[in-house]
Amino acid sequence: MEKEIRAFLDYLTVEKGLSKNTLAAYSNDLQGYSSFLKKNRIRSFKETSKDEIILYHLKMKRKGLSESSMVRSMSTLRNFYGFLATEGRIRSNPTDQLDSPKVRKGLPEVLTVNEVQKILDQPTTDNARGIRDRSILELLYATGMRASELVSLKVGDVNLDVGYIRCFGKGSKERIVPLGSHARMWIARYTKEVRPKHARSGHEALFLSRLGKGLSRVELWRMIRKYVSKSGISKHVSPHTLRHSFATHLLEGGADLRSVQEMLGHSSISTTQIYTYVSGERLKKVYHELHPRDRLVPGYSPNRNDRNGIRPKPSK
Repeated sequence: MEKEIRAFLDYLTVEKGLSKNTLAAYSNDLQGYSSFLKKNRIRSFKETSKDEIILYHLKMKRKGLSESSMVRSMSTLRNFYGFLATEGRIRSNPTDQLDSPKVRKGLPEVLTVNEVQKILDQPTTDNARGIRDRSILELLYATGMRASELVSLKVGDVNLDVGYIRCFGKGSKERIVPLGSHARMWIARYTKEVRPKHARSGHEALFLSRLGKGLSRVELWRMIRKYVSKSGISKHVSPHTLRHSFATHLLEGGADLRSVQEMLGHSSISTTQIYTYVSGERLKKVYHELHPRDRLVPGYSPNRNDRNGIRPKPSK
């Protein structure tokens, strides 16, 4: 089974060009599934049927696996068995007989503009680390970059004169994102005052640790959590929260959906559309809190069939 898993991962690397993070997710899913099969004395994927797949996911569900993880796991097995069938390693694909689990799409956590500003103001910018951290925070909010994209940035990917940044998203897809004036100012200060003191010969990463190494995603996450805690914001905030906030604030400001899609690097506009729902929910909340005529009329209870404030007559 290990040989077939390796062949599949090689296929994803060479033919699909998937990122390391995506490959790691596929690998983890398949290792968990193969361990389950071995415990049940199944030594080959040829011996499996839809029953083993169902039993595996039932076990994972009992262990508390989230809906999104269940969907991802099923997608992994569907792609894996499809590969084995195409390669002639199995006679039939057992996932063809299974329905894909559905996941309820929740709205992403989004910060207000004031909350973003509070976080941006937390680094103490009279020292090297504070200047670097302020530059990172400004860049995340200015571009909506993913954490993996930011830590992979090279010095040559930033053009401060023109005001854009080049990054490589999922599947190594390149995109160009405009850079705002605040982010340009802080990155310019960082590259002039801080980075030269830590840069080692030949190291191309834009953001460096004090030891001259590139930052990891874990270090980035911890840094953001530190400043969120200092700001007093109780929301769960990650690098991706700044990405969500970037998209939502652009749409609230009048940006068109297609432009936001391109800046986020989404392959499908349906992925970007979730931010239109977030924006709409926020506008509804503001309206209900502030409009002087948004008060319940005595004896009136709004419902699905009573949109105009008039209680419908009972049917005869």
